[in-house]
Amino acid sequence: MKITFLGTGTSQGVPVIACKCSVCHSSDIKDKRYRSSILINLESRNIVVDTGPDFRSQMLANEVEQLDAILFTHEHKDHIAGLDDVRPFNFKQGAPIPVYCSVEVEKAIKREYHYIFADTKYPGIPELTLEKIENEPFKIFGEHEIIPIEVQHYKMSVFGFRINDFTYITDAKTIIEKEIKKISGTKTLVINALRHESHLSHFNLQEALDLIEVIKPEKAYLTHISHLFGTQQQIEAHLPKNVFVAYDGLEILM
Repeated sequence: MKITFLGTGTSQGVPVIACKCSVCHSSDIKDKRYRSSILINLESRNIVVDTGPDFRSQMLANEVEQLDAILFTHEHKDHIAGLDDVRPFNFKQGAPIPVYCSVEVEKAIKREYHYIFADTKYPGIPELTLEKIENEPFKIFGEHEIIPIEVQHYKMSVFGFRINDFTYITDAKTIIEKEIKKISGTKTLVINALRHESHLSHFNLQEALDLIEVIKPEKAYLTHISHLFGTQQQIEAHLPKNVFVAYDGLEILM
């Protein structure tokens, strides 16, 4: 299994529009961050987790030529706003794209992309099959088990996902003990860490490190990073040896 980080930024991305800070003007390519998303290559099948506003650019930048499924963590715009751009995959593959999501995400997709589900369909619209998921393990492609991890993003429920020994969690502020137990044994953990200061709906660095200490993965990667956090080099200088800052384009093998 190969994981590619398509985006590692928070909802505004990095650089932030009209910002003059040193992070937004950094010359380090690792400090340029699309909205958070990953690509999972699983036995020649490609799964994207979240299609944010940068989805088209992410597909082009990573030369993705095949898309077999989409998993959605939640319904905020920075995670669903690029869904219309699945159309080239529809045209190339000649089939709808399976979309796995909660009831709330399904409602948002049907509201935001109402034309996809209209009785009279406009030619060339995206073709999707919506697969409703709950907080229970489910199979993808009929064989690979995915375990949802329910976390709280302030008062919103968000799904992280575990596949084998890999767990991906974004937009978390709190995780109850029952859900933490699902992560136990994970060898590679990806977790959101917005900045140093506390935040209403996201882990800050210390909260992310506290969870990593509980899970004790072999490696952990920080994502959903704000320009307020600092540059890649500044953040990495203060991390434990098994914790890394993810960056756009980073690939890890499992």
